Amino acid sequence: MKQVDWFARKFDFASEQNTFPALLERLMGTPGRIEKKLQGINPAFYPVKADGKWSILEHIGHLADLEPLWQGRLEDILAGREELRPTDLSNRKTDEANHNARGAAALVQAFTALRETTLARLETLTEAQLFLSALHPRLRTPMRTIDLFLFVAEHDDHHLAKMTELNRTLRKP
Repeated sequence: MKQVDWFARKFDFASEQNTFPALLERLMGTPGRIEKKLQGINPAFYPVKADGKWSILEHIGHLADLEPLWQGRLEDILAGREELRPTDLSNRKTDEANHNARGAAALVQAFTALRETTLARLETLTEAQLFLSALHPRLRTPMRTIDLFLFVAEHDDHHLAKMTELNRTLRKP
């Protein structure tokens, strides 16, 4: 089963329910899910690129590369900015980072440390701050704090699924 391309995804942020505690759990679990996933993958596959796409290590590195963006966008919302800071849609940082030269443990550790910083900040928010918003620059829709981190969790899952897909491709004879 092929998943939809990230940039083709549509998001609906209409819910008024506070599901943030469950969302925090999901975000908190991503590093452990990555570690568990790696245990089921032949380490020889970690740096392999298939069809010119990112390797498993590059997917992990990409999650770490984007964590400062999520942190900055949170600060944009809390500061009352009209629009969230943009990102480099070409993902040049990930392409140029040479994540394949780093070990999986170092990449997971780097991502985990960045995610822990994000989570520590999120845990200080009030319920009112969860519903503050700013315009998302690519989607051109208002994004509340709770929406931003649902988007982040979906992004995490997208890359975990890509890692699973790549592992399946590489295991085929």
